Amino acid sequence: MAESMCRTLRDGSLEGEQAPALTIKDITASPFGFHVFSHVLSQLSSFILASKSQSRGIVIVAFSRSPSFYVDLLKRRGIDVNSSHKWIQILDCYSDPLGWKYQLMGSGNCMDVSHETPSNLSRVCKDVKDLDKLYSMILELGKGLVGQGKDRFSVAIDSINEMLRHASTPTVAGLLSNLRSHEQISSIFWLLHSDLHEVKVTSALEYLSSVVASVEPLHQTAGGKRGDLENLSLLEQNIGKGKLQVRFKRRNGRVRVVNEGFHIDQSSSNFTSVLSEDGLVNQINQSLLPKVQFDLELSEKERIDRAKVVLPFEHQGNGEPIHIYDGRRSLTESETEATLSSSGNSQKTDSGEGEIIYFRDSDDEMPDSDEDPDDDLDI
Repeated sequence: MAESMCRTLRDGSLEGEQAPALTIKDITASPFGFHVFSHVLSQLSSFILASKSQSRGIVIVAFSRSPSFYVDLLKRRGIDVNSSHKWIQILDCYSDPLGWKYQLMGSGNCMDVSHETPSNLSRVCKDVKDLDKLYSMILELGKGLVGQGKDRFSVAIDSINEMLRHASTPTVAGLLSNLRSHEQISSIFWLLHSDLHEVKVTSALEYLSSVVASVEPLHQTAGGKRGDLENLSLLEQNIGKGKLQVRFKRRNGRVRVVNEGFHIDQSSSNFTSVLSEDGLVNQINQSLLPKVQFDLELSEKERIDRAKVVLPFEHQGNGEPIHIYDGRRSLTESETEATLSSSGNSQKTDSGEGEIIYFRDSDDEMPDSDEDPDDDLDI
């Protein structure tokens, strides 16, 4: 449900709550995370231009692509960028992330390449190691779009991996948490190549997210258990398409997981039903509630199987026929009991002791569940 996670970012947060955060993660076997990131960026930009989003602008923190790339991307997606300086700002952490080019320009050994993108649209960050300064620059660019009032803006980070190259996981997590908690930030989303880091790093970033979108291959390779030709065939089937698993964390604590297939072409990313092409289920809705179905009726086979079960402490016969009382007396037993009673052989009647005799109305009536005579137990 790619559109659902886009709507979550569009709707933003309620008063006093943290902004919704989306983690888009992929792996080497299905390296299409940036295509999903671009799709979300384009959809959110369209919502902002149409005034259908809580945010009034967006700040792109560009680590893996140049600012000019994103301008061209939005143009290819049919988004009007003529007035882009009014609703979008790009923090350029790609051109000179450590300030080396700036130092060389000071000595005259490097040309200024800042003319590639209009100066009113982007700003260069010359030290990505300083996350406090990075945080201040993001807020400064965002407030430059929406002002100091109650209007909000969104934040998009195209590579958390680049941030983790220069800073520790707790520091990066702290930056993301501060961005989510800021009152003027409506939503935030980022891209992560999960197989480049340990599981604890990925888990920490997912913990901060309200929505996690995992890009997975449509067909899993055998990992050496099958022949190379079969693995090659599976790899060919995964080219340009895959499966997107989206996990939503609700405010009430419940989790909903949805699977959807996607197909990548030259111009865009198309999210379609996986069922129509590969026989897989398009949407699998899951929740934390256990899905258990109870059937109070027993089939004939289940009744026969239950009758064959040997209960503990039950008389096993000892060479005699097994008689287990089930609340029913056969006609032969009733006639024999009546004959014994008429002939004076019934000791219970003579001794004055009473007994309760129960006859079932029909064979369809099940025995009472609370009847468990002691004479059937070896105690």
